[in-house]
Amino acid sequence: MGRRVDYYDDPDAPEANSIVPSVNVIAANEDGEILLILRADNDNWALPGGAVDLGESVRQAAIRETREETGISCEIVGIVGIYSDPRHVIRYTSNEEVRQEFSIVLTGRPIGGRPTPSDESREVHWMASGDIKSLRMDRSMRLRIDHYLEGRKAPFIL
Repeated sequence: MGRRVDYYDDPDAPEANSIVPSVNVIAANEDGEILLILRADNDNWALPGGAVDLGESVRQAAIRETREETGISCEIVGIVGIYSDPRHVIRYTSNEEVRQEFSIVLTGRPIGGRPTPSDESREVHWMASGDIKSLRMDRSMRLRIDHYLEGRKAPFIL
């Protein structure tokens, strides 16, 4: 497996050569805990998510990615925002693709399953919001979670 390297506003970052619509899901259980994964490709904590495949909707991609990476089935119930900051690029060492960030962050309600790691996730846990602050994660992922926790009335759009 290749590595994922995130760059933000870094003059030494490689130039983006693609943009791929993707989704992240903030699934919260009845106790308000958020479903997080420890990514296998960069050892950072993150929300489940990934690219939208041809032939599927954003909602379908969000449900599929959450189930594949975490073992949890969810229904999509809202939107946190759209994150497309050109200062954030992601390099995948397996093929040297360098993507400009483009992620739609949705909210989900768990409806089944149990936390189960996958090829993409070393660990899967429900985390209390107070415990998330101490976790190692990319700044863009932290921003997405912070926007959710703020309880914004309108989606964040960048």
